[in-house]
Amino acid sequence: MHQELADRVAVVTGGSQGIGAAVCIELARQGCDVALTYVGKPGDADDVVAAVTAAGRQALPLMADSRDAVRTDEVFARVADELGDPDILVCNAGITRDATIWSMTDDDWRDVIDVNLTGYFHYARAAARVFRERRRGRIVNVASINGLRGKFGQANYTAAKGGVIALTKTLARELGKYGVTVNAVAPGMVATEMAADLPQEFRDAAVAETVLRRLATPKDIADVIVFLCTDRARHVTGEIIKVDGGQYI
Repeated sequence: MHQELADRVAVVTGGSQGIGAAVCIELARQGCDVALTYVGKPGDADDVVAAVTAAGRQALPLMADSRDAVRTDEVFARVADELGDPDILVCNAGITRDATIWSMTDDDWRDVIDVNLTGYFHYARAAARVFRERRRGRIVNVASINGLRGKFGQANYTAAKGGVIALTKTLARELGKYGVTVNAVAPGMVATEMAADLPQEFRDAAVAETVLRRLATPKDIADVIVFLCTDRARHVTGEIIKVDGGQYI
């Protein structure tokens, strides 16, 4: 089977579950060795590591909080030492702390901005230094349709995802002359562990908004991300691609 990303190295943040896990597995199926970051406890990434290994590729699980810039640099050093210089970065790690603006605490705001936006900045900066020198690379950021339209009770999350969209476009401008593409996907609601914690009426409302009448699976999102990492997307940069079953429209 032809593998479009044979022998390339990818870094995926938040790779132990949900969209990140699906991205790791699909990248491996296309020939990538994959380093994945996660928070939690040792062993949380074992299932993803096993799936990457089953695809015949190397997996490097690394516990790392994306808010920690020093740890980000350590991650890239480990990847270079154990897998080789990375070719692909997928920024996916994220959290929610939903509340209306009148009840949102400073910690609710700060935690989401720090993980969902500042963490992307940390990893993009580290990747840009490598990709600029090598004059090639792919960065794909996971944004959200709510970063485009807003969402009741998510001032922190939508601000962060809106920031990711602006960051993506700026990075595309800065890195294009070095042969690096930077894009984002903007999912609607996805059937992940995070969505499973929401009240059923919220999930039902999201389904009702989509024209396809279903939630996305993590693989639906991963397939588009992997496409953006291939040479077939070599002339696509600075784009925000909605993968939402028509939820936004």
